[in-house]
Amino acid sequence: MGRGLALFAGIAPEIIRASAREAEALGYSSFWVNHPGATDGLAALALAARETQRIELGIGVIPLHTRGPDSIVQGVRAHGLPLGRLLLGVGSPNPGALPRVREGIATLRSQFQTRLVVAALGPQMCRLAGEIADGVLFNWLTPEHARRSAELVCAGAAAASRRPPKIFAYVRLAVGAGARDRLAQEADRYGAIPAYAANFARMGVKPVETAIAAESPAAISTALGAWQGVVDEVVIRAITGRDTVEETLTLVRAAKPA
Repeated sequence: MGRGLALFAGIAPEIIRASAREAEALGYSSFWVNHPGATDGLAALALAARETQRIELGIGVIPLHTRGPDSIVQGVRAHGLPLGRLLLGVGSPNPGALPRVREGIATLRSQFQTRLVVAALGPQMCRLAGEIADGVLFNWLTPEHARRSAELVCAGAAAASRRPPKIFAYVRLAVGAGARDRLAQEADRYGAIPAYAANFARMGVKPVETAIAAESPAAISTALGAWQGVVDEVVIRAITGRDTVEETLTLVRAAKPA
C-alpha cells in the first residue's frame, strides 16, 4: 500500500516546499494539496513541483461547480505542472454532480494526457468513478466503509469493461493535544455539510472517528494498519497545532512509509 502526504493549500508556502522535499526524500508515494474556496490549489501544488523530481503530485480536489474544465486546463498549463507526475482531482456536489463530473472528465481528457482522479462519496459517484476515472479519492471514511465503496468502484469499472482505477483515501492525522483540538474542529465542520452528514449517518460513526489522533509514531503505524489491503494508497492529511515548519516536518517524519 502506498503512502501519500497532503497539506492545506492555504498553508504557508515554506511549509509546502519543505514538506514536499521531505516527503520525496522519505519515500512517500505522492504529495497533495486541496483546492479550498478562493485559494488556488494548482498554484500551491506548483510550489511542491518545483522542489521535487519524482514524487507524484495530487490535487484533491477541484470542485467543478466553481471552477470549470477550461479554467483547470489553463491553470495546469500556466503553472507548468508536470503532467507525467500529476494526479488531477475533480469533484462536484449535488445537484447535477454525476453529469457535471462525467462531462468534466471528458473535457479534461480531450485537452491533455494526465491521470484524472474523481472524489467519490456516495454509491452512484463511486460507480461513475470506476467507469471513467484513472483514480478515485475517498475522504472521511472508515476502512470498513472504504472497502464497500471500493467494491462499488470496481463494479463500475467492470460494467465499463475497464481496469479499476487506483484508489486513494485521505486519512486525517493529528499528533499532540493542539492538533487534536484542530482535528475536532475540522470534523465538526465537515459534519455540518449535508452530503458528509448523510454519509457519517450511513456509516454510523462520528466524523472524528474516521481520523487518527496519535501520541507516537508507533500509534500511527498501528492505526494505519487497519487500511492495509483496503485501498491502494493512504494519503495522510497532516493536521498540526500551529502550522509551523517544525511541527509539520515532525509529523511527516513520524508517519513516514516503512
